[in-house]
Amino acid sequence: MKKASIRKMMGRAAAVVLAAASMAVLPAGDILPALEVRADEAVPGCVRSVYTNEWIPAEQSTVRPIAVMMPTDKTAQPSYGISNADILYEIMEEGEISRQMAVISNWTSLSKIGNIRSCRAYYIPEATEWDPILIHFGGVFYMKDRITAADINNISGTNQYGVGGGAPGAGAFFRTSDRKAPHNAYINASGIINACTDLGYSLNIREGFYNAKHFTFAAGVNTLEQYGPAAATANAIDLSHVFTYTKSSFVYNPEDGLYYKSIHGKPQTDGLNGQQLKFANVIVQNTKWCRLDDKGYLYFQNIDNTEDGYYFTKGKCIHVTWQKAGDYTPTIYYDDFGNEIQLNEGKTYIAVAQTGRPVVFN
Repeated sequence: MKKASIRKMMGRAAAVVLAAASMAVLPAGDILPALEVRADEAVPGCVRSVYTNEWIPAEQSTVRPIAVMMPTDKTAQPSYGISNADILYEIMEEGEISRQMAVISNWTSLSKIGNIRSCRAYYIPEATEWDPILIHFGGVFYMKDRITAADINNISGTNQYGVGGGAPGAGAFFRTSDRKAPHNAYINASGIINACTDLGYSLNIREGFYNAKHFTFAAGVNTLEQYGPAAATANAIDLSHVFTYTKSSFVYNPEDGLYYKSIHGKPQTDGLNGQQLKFANVIVQNTKWCRLDDKGYLYFQNIDNTEDGYYFTKGKCIHVTWQKAGDYTPTIYYDDFGNEIQLNEGKTYIAVAQTGRPVVFN
């Protein structure tokens, strides 16, 4: 196993080594060789997705995404609709259990979404950069000022910051009898649409909030070969030290070029279709953090320009740094040469990791 710690000091040291290795194999006078570009014809009536760079119907591109809080608890699996996530975030919460936020752009036909759990304050800056309708089942009092702000459009099954604030759109949720609370709360597309109508939320992307540019996608297939030996082999990614409860992990499948996700030692699947979650891009985003109180509630410094992490794609990995300037500003990832990384077409998983917790890959 190749062990790569994303501790600050070790990450910086690794960056120097990786950069030096890459520069040794680059042609004189070049910073990085250009990626191979493939011919690509536009699809009539379609545009490129901001989220995945896939061709989608033009009318779909104007619909606001939803950002849904989903659990990783073993007894709560599988989640429904999670395989539709264009972007899936996983972040630790109190009690050494992580939680997920699924950003879904093509949601208007989903019959069952969830189960749905509460939100935490540090998910909000990650959500707002996509300007979604945030769907959660309550929260914590550290969210109070932000979740009730006028710019936030959220639907909550109970008091939106835990101890108060009301429950906007609570009537849209339903419970099932196959699981015990709190693991049996769900919503569907029609419920979201009705709640948004009642609450006066726009179902279309909001000018002034929405960013038409997030990731930079490769014009062809980015194999990371342009980084030479600085691109390490990464056919398996072990996040068990980052997420100690779920032990989230990925295995690369060279046949389709995707990383297949597992939790609790088993494939993570979608209850709607039985499919295992798979991603073209996996990002580990090292983030400053601290405990806020004796209950173990956490703080993550989502807005920063000094931290690092890793980008995995096509069975390879490079070291990256990241920057996020504000709530509605996209997080930008850079390679060790200062160039914005170029993602491959498809879905992206982002682990917002606590600084000091190692990632293992080989």
